Amino acid sequence: MSTRLTGAVGAAVALSLLLSSCGIIRDLTGGETGADPQTTTEEETAAEEVTYPELPFVRQARMSVEDGNDVQFELTINSLENNGEYLMLEVEHNFLEPLPGTVTARNAPVRMIDPISGEVMRALNDARNNDENYGTYFVLGDPFMPTHEGLPTTIRRYFPAPSEDVEYLSLTGAGVGHMPGIPVTNVDEFTQAPEPNAQEYIDPDTFVQEPELPEQIWYPDNVPEPGLDTSAYLQSIESFVDGPTASTTRSGDQETIALHSDNMFEVDESEPTAEAAETIRQAAQSLRENLGPDVNEITIIGHTDGQGAPDYNQTLSEQRAEAAKALLEEELGSEFTLVTEGRGATELLAEEGGADDEAARARNRRVEFAYQVPLDDTASSEGDQGLDSAKRHVGPPAPYFENTGPFTTVSHNDVDLHVYPMVRDGAYLVQMVGFQNSTLEELEADLDVDEAVIPGSPAQYTEGTMGGFRLEEPDTGIIRYVVRIHMAGGEYEDFADEIHTLAPGEQYFAIAVFPAPALDVTEMTLYAGSFGEVAGVPIQ
Repeated sequence: MSTRLTGAVGAAVALSLLLSSCGIIRDLTGGETGADPQTTTEEETAAEEVTYPELPFVRQARMSVEDGNDVQFELTINSLENNGEYLMLEVEHNFLEPLPGTVTARNAPVRMIDPISGEVMRALNDARNNDENYGTYFVLGDPFMPTHEGLPTTIRRYFPAPSEDVEYLSLTGAGVGHMPGIPVTNVDEFTQAPEPNAQEYIDPDTFVQEPELPEQIWYPDNVPEPGLDTSAYLQSIESFVDGPTASTTRSGDQETIALHSDNMFEVDESEPTAEAAETIRQAAQSLRENLGPDVNEITIIGHTDGQGAPDYNQTLSEQRAEAAKALLEEELGSEFTLVTEGRGATELLAEEGGADDEAARARNRRVEFAYQVPLDDTASSEGDQGLDSAKRHVGPPAPYFENTGPFTTVSHNDVDLHVYPMVRDGAYLVQMVGFQNSTLEELEADLDVDEAVIPGSPAQYTEGTMGGFRLEEPDTGIIRYVVRIHMAGGEYEDFADEIHTLAPGEQYFAIAVFPAPALDVTEMTLYAGSFGEVAGVPIQ
């Protein structure tokens, strides 16, 4: 049995979804109505131009299942309800081609995303029943579901409620797409599901079905009990934006500006170089604009490369932090509390010892400024004095749109990569691509990352599931890497789909998610790993 595109696995249980959306957005600025129009931000202007259709939404796609079959299916999103503790998503699955037997969905993570804050909500599992998903089931604790070609089946899934009040969420299912702008309905109690009738027509032991099924099949619904600990299912997106002299990482409410390369420190030197003064001045401007009104503490962290003894590196890193603090105080005055730390060579950003060793060591000799930002912050540092890599750009949630054709197609080792226009969704760009096998035999997609890696780039952002895909802004040269999801226990996963065996002929959709550029940027250059450079990919 070959492994197909992970995330296209599944059926009713999978909630595998394609591109789609809908919804009116919340006030992105927190400002009052009737504000001076001359102070309108680019986010407010964009929000005023967005219109949101209403549910239901219908999409068709091909689904791969674990027995090797590919099947055309249709998915309809009916509702998304929030009772203050949990979200309930209701969809319909309709298989449009013959699919005998049963399927399972253990390998298809389904996520609800707040595209403004970057909060991620994962489907809740029931620890009492083999960790199967809460929601629709056939036999409790069993992942398998009967399938019925041509007969829509209603499926429910439950998620933790988002931390902030939101009007629209996005949904992604690994390998099959992105659904932005799903409207959230606030309720006191979830809409009651109809009485189940599935086991009246289907044997739960053998899955044998009656020759004639009713017009609608309803399954039991395992609703999560109040008071569950859902903290492990509430996750955050970590983004990484890189420039020649600085990079910015944001994870949840933590943001870190890293000043790096020989622009900052020569080998064994604790005093910043002459060029560093301008870089720190720009960093100070970014700090003023990025910090929330209730946050005034900045932690300055010094680092060294991997050369030298641990004690020596620790002392040198502390000295670098103090030197950067002195320069920062000249720019910020006394309005912020500045705290220094030295971490020696314990947190190398780039892997040393390889072919790009010099560039990696230069990146590791750095100073970082770490601070908190509000989880739902939508401010954007658009001034000319701040660091480009530290500017945050937040637009409205993306509305529903019809599928468009590919922008272009590139090929590598008998695989065609169809590159679709990017979708701007809140603070993120979603790049959808289609992998298509041009041969008559199954083959593995070659996503060799060697051609995708910039010397000295952080390994965790270049060894991802889609070959280290990245974006470059044509005018600034700023590099935007695939975002990562920060999970429980300190683990991470790339917000990009895994690609495995491709069957002949069919197109397999996959997405990669990136931090968004300014709203006036209308196209980006995509570096697609072994598929090479694709210039001018439009943003819709």
